[in-house]
Amino acid sequence: MRKIVVAGSILVDRIYGIDSYPGAGELVQIQSLSRAGGGMVHNTGRDIRRFAPDIPVSAFGMIGDDDDGRYVVSELQRDNVDVSGIKVSKKSVTSFTEVMSVAGGERTFFTFPGASAEWGYDDFPFELVNEGDIVLLGYFLLLDKIDNGDGLRILRELKKRGVYTAIDLVTENSNRYSLVRDCLAYVDYLIVNEVEASRIAGMDVEPCKLCEKLLELGVRERVVIHMPEKGITLRRGGEVVELPSVAIPDELIKGKTGAGDAFCAGALTGIFRGESDLNILDLGGIASVGALSEPGATEGMKTEKELREYVSKFK
Repeated sequence: MRKIVVAGSILVDRIYGIDSYPGAGELVQIQSLSRAGGGMVHNTGRDIRRFAPDIPVSAFGMIGDDDDGRYVVSELQRDNVDVSGIKVSKKSVTSFTEVMSVAGGERTFFTFPGASAEWGYDDFPFELVNEGDIVLLGYFLLLDKIDNGDGLRILRELKKRGVYTAIDLVTENSNRYSLVRDCLAYVDYLIVNEVEASRIAGMDVEPCKLCEKLLELGVRERVVIHMPEKGITLRRGGEVVELPSVAIPDELIKGKTGAGDAFCAGALTGIFRGESDLNILDLGGIASVGALSEPGATEGMKTEKELREYVSKFK
């Protein structure tokens, strides 16, 4: 049976609620403490399973032999994500991010690379993927081995095996996007935001021109760009298709964490089903509403039917 594989970044968010962010040498009391799974594997994997429960999802990556690792695996299992491809490091702790969350929505992040940075080509369980599967690999620009050549090696090997590939990356203000550009010839589906698209392409032009440029740079089948106001896609040999985002009232937006991961989950659902260009954007936009409706990355995700009913009252 065909499936979607989410491979790469697995981490835990430790969220500290504070009244204000301290200056140098100052002390602020922590008002609340919570923990949540994070990273592309956790967020996009769980989102797909909740949004489209009929699609099998497998998770690949690395955790530490610790409570955080066991916790994030248990969270994936709650949504019936296959975790047999997750390995346990003998050297590193589970990757984590310390999130300082100020009342009103401002957040500051401190991340520790941990086991995810250790994961690479030699850890990838190629025996667990089959011809026709879709593998989403990420985040590029965050994982040491993936960024230093292992990502390219993994994508090459997957294409040899007849697997469809997609990649995800983090938004970074740097000149490192050339390493992503080197991978595009082995990427079937590039799903990114407008800032990432511009930096990979090396040009600041309108989104439809970015789609054309990214196909010229090697993306094999389809480019999808998501931005706050709309989604846009271009498949090789096709025409640019755009769809405005759902107009959710500001007072109903409770958080933007994981919105990009959610859009990716919806778009991949459409691609996996063989949907039209317009439907792929529609599914991505509807799925992103799930992330926006709650503060956490995945807690607002529901089935496609439930979210369609919710957005039916908006433009």
